[in-house]
Amino acid sequence: MAQITYSLLFLVLLSSSLTCAEEEEKAQHWNTEAANNAQKWANTCSMQHSKPSQREISTSGCGENLYMSSVKNPWSDAVKSWHDEVRNFQHGVGSINGRVVGHYTQIVWNRSDQLGCAMAYCPKSTFKYFYVCHYCPPGNYNLHTPYKAGPTCGDCPNDCDNKLCTNPCPYVDQYSNCPELKQQWGCNNKDVASWCPASCKCKGQIV
Repeated sequence: MAQITYSLLFLVLLSSSLTCAEEEEKAQHWNTEAANNAQKWANTCSMQHSKPSQREISTSGCGENLYMSSVKNPWSDAVKSWHDEVRNFQHGVGSINGRVVGHYTQIVWNRSDQLGCAMAYCPKSTFKYFYVCHYCPPGNYNLHTPYKAGPTCGDCPNDCDNKLCTNPCPYVDQYSNCPELKQQWGCNNKDVASWCPASCKCKGQIV
């Protein structure tokens, strides 16, 4: 059992910047709560995805990437295996050949600015090592692109570091049409304020 160090964060940021240098992308931050959940799931040695309820943090749910290996590989191998799906991906289209792209899109999903990962040794399994990463809030929503196309840091010119936006909104909207609800009803409406905290509370931050 081994919860990884912050070093993976830099690997993920590197993999993101390799393909998103000309796109709008938020920096990711290590989340201990997400890492603890990842460790709990890795310890099950299930080699399957957890239930959404098993990867929730105090502020949101989380997406999940898994990697299994019969030998103990460095985390860079896990991240590379997910990132290599970029060859099957085109922004605005999705998969261009029917192959899997969901691990890659979760890595670069703009809203997923919190990250926690862990690994467990599973001696009774065919794959002895089970790697788990949780990305919060989760990505891979249907009919959405993982990031906004445009000039680098175009939405955050005053909050940009290494071509990544550093001013994420800490809140999460419950509905994809929150901007429309805000415009129609306003944030003084208690339902809109409850359903759409990101749209209502985050001015000048990346939602």
